[in-house]
Amino acid sequence: MSAELPPVCDYEGSDYQASFWDSGSREYEDRVEAIALKRLLPAGGRLLLEIGAGAGRNTLRYKNFDRIVLLDYSRTQLIQAQERLGKSPRYIYVNANVYRMPFIPGIFDAATMIRTLHHLADAPLALNQIRETLKPGAVFILEYANKQNIKAIIRYLFHRQTWNPFSLEPVEFAALNFDFHPQSIRNWLKDAGFHLENQLSVSHFRSPLLKRIFPVSWLTAMDALVQHTGNWWQLSPSIFTRSVASGNTPNNSPDGFFRCLACMKYPLKETTDRIKCPYCGKEWHIQDGIYLLRE
Repeated sequence: MSAELPPVCDYEGSDYQASFWDSGSREYEDRVEAIALKRLLPAGGRLLLEIGAGAGRNTLRYKNFDRIVLLDYSRTQLIQAQERLGKSPRYIYVNANVYRMPFIPGIFDAATMIRTLHHLADAPLALNQIRETLKPGAVFILEYANKQNIKAIIRYLFHRQTWNPFSLEPVEFAALNFDFHPQSIRNWLKDAGFHLENQLSVSHFRSPLLKRIFPVSWLTAMDALVQHTGNWWQLSPSIFTRSVASGNTPNNSPDGFFRCLACMKYPLKETTDRIKCPYCGKEWHIQDGIYLLRE
């Protein structure tokens, strides 16, 4: 990674999908996030960018898009996504850094970033990079960990935690794990060139005790009923937002997806095992169907 870029939480070699989602008692969280995505996704489109795609947990939920680009900082997570989804031409697997996007500006019709922002030390930089990849009018769905959740408020009021859930700065509760204030997210989205359309409060009943007492189906139904309160207040641990890209980013539909990370020109020339910039000569490899563009 380039020295000037912020640090990245690297899931290389992790069994996160298997240990956290598949066998980690997270069915409730997965179900309510699926509901939120369905409510916020546009009707469809040609090309969607999934940032922090991991092992492809959410990818099949973007069924109304012709093609999906799965971006992740970890190559092994993308290998797991390939095992789940296959090597269909519908999926483009890209090992890259969200702080240094390798895509042609204005190429995507939509983008999502779910359970990823909380690992970013410089969220505004990432949001600006994402905005550059989107066409004007493209939909961006962002999920973030909410600093101002009801549990944090209660703990603060009873002096069980030192950090203030009402202050605007992010809190890093573990290395490269951040909670964000909703107003800060709204400010950063606006500054990056997004118009916020909708907010959903998600995962209200994320509690081991509640999961033991109530069936997952009941918790999911209750959460679905109250998600729309996110436009009035944000007190749940997870917030989903839907924004639209504004401004004058070029609306590009060229051959290929990538620009050169050295000289920023495009398009690049692709062979079976590499892509090359015809302007400056920089090359990147393609390994087992994964574009290795991480810097």
